[in-house]
Amino acid sequence: MANLYLTEQGSTLRKTGDRLIVQKDDEVLLEVQCSKINAVLIFGNVQFTTQAVHELFEHGIEMALLTRSGKLIGQLTSPFTKNIELRIAQFGKYHDESFRLDLSKAFVKGKLNNCLAVMKSFSVNHPETDLSGEITFIESSANSIKAAESVPSLLGIEGSAAKSYFSGFGKMMLGSLTFAGRKKHPSTDPVNALLSFGYTLIFNEISSLLDGLGFDPYLGYFHTVEYGRASLANDIQEEFRPSVDRFTLYLVNNRMLDHYNFFTNPKDGSVYLKREAMKKYFTEYEKYLNREFKHSDTGENTTLRKCFRSQAEKLAGFIKGEKEYTPFMLET
Repeated sequence: MANLYLTEQGSTLRKTGDRLIVQKDDEVLLEVQCSKINAVLIFGNVQFTTQAVHELFEHGIEMALLTRSGKLIGQLTSPFTKNIELRIAQFGKYHDESFRLDLSKAFVKGKLNNCLAVMKSFSVNHPETDLSGEITFIESSANSIKAAESVPSLLGIEGSAAKSYFSGFGKMMLGSLTFAGRKKHPSTDPVNALLSFGYTLIFNEISSLLDGLGFDPYLGYFHTVEYGRASLANDIQEEFRPSVDRFTLYLVNNRMLDHYNFFTNPKDGSVYLKREAMKKYFTEYEKYLNREFKHSDTGENTTLRKCFRSQAEKLAGFIKGEKEYTPFMLET
């Protein structure tokens, strides 16, 4: 299944039978069965009827509301699942410092290994770009994870490695867009805008999955509890951030997006995709998330979207003491 992205300003999402339609004035822009939808993302001034929301909830489909430029505002979801046992176990494990540290180590290990996968695969195809210093530093950081004695020390390891990684990331830009370093809140250049947008999309998917499986997405283990932040979704997202980075490289280095595809908000200098470019982004994003590859653990065909779910299910098993948690490993 795929996500449904609604960006046509002034349009309305309605229900007809067991199908959803997107209508603007008297024209039907889209008609789709709920069974083919994973989630609905609404950008900007797009209306929806109560009947359409009821239909989404009956099919277990979440709706995310975002600004026109892609900033997540909030989510509409059906009532929590009945998996109260998982939520009790999740809260109980939060006070187990050893459990939190072991799980956090897995999250950081997954992220750094996947950062290395992005850089090493790029180096193979572009040996003229010297990434040896960054790769060596990140490898050293990954090797130091096992000896970390606390979650704060892991945060320090991850932060230093990320700084080195993004230094190398700038060297991997082959198109007209450049990257001088990670900037967020606001993102003031196109590449940072792409990274932030991609992170928002996968965060939304992971948060929805956690909700559906019965977790409390706001109680994390690696990221501290913070009012209004789905910290558990942030935890799992760490393993998949390099996937967004690789996708961003694909868009930039294949010159699928350029400066003219972005606009700058004069109020704060933040940069966003233009609407037509956003549609192109969604098309490529869906292809990327649904492209099949061999899973590093099972050897079976899978997709990134399926891996979001499998990692959430692994986490549920680990919390309930059924199996170890192993991080997602990006293909090289």
